Amino acid sequence: MLLRLLSWLASLRKGSTRMLQRKTKVAVVDDDGGFASALERRFRLFGFEASTYLSAEAFLASTAVPGPDCLVLDVQLGTMSGLDLQRRLCDLGAKVPIIFVTAYDSPAIRKEAEQGGCSAFFLKPVPTKLLLAAINMAVNPNNRPNQKPGR
Repeated sequence: MLLRLLSWLASLRKGSTRMLQRKTKVAVVDDDGGFASALERRFRLFGFEASTYLSAEAFLASTAVPGPDCLVLDVQLGTMSGLDLQRRLCDLGAKVPIIFVTAYDSPAIRKEAEQGGCSAFFLKPVPTKLLLAAINMAVNPNNRPNQKPGR
């Protein structure tokens, strides 16, 4: 996956700050308020509509309709983990792409996130361009680089 992301980045025009053609809604769920706010500011700078939530429960309780186009999610939150939220959204039939960005990594956690259908899994800190590329690939699956016809 990393090679696909890097390939997509290389295909961008140098100096381009507008990576998406339409305003994409990104929700950040992270119990580290400083990190969540930094991502929100960064996403807004690149033309996204961004919102932050300090817990999975706060995200689930939000009445934002329609929901986000992409969810940037930490693994370790409070009572409900990011993996719990991923399962809950799946149970609810939500089709929102999930990108995990976490300081906590283990092969078992990564495997569970991937089996749950996450679009990408990164360790903090993640380079902005790599995260933006992952969001673009998640919300625009037909625009993936080097994709063979019929896939």
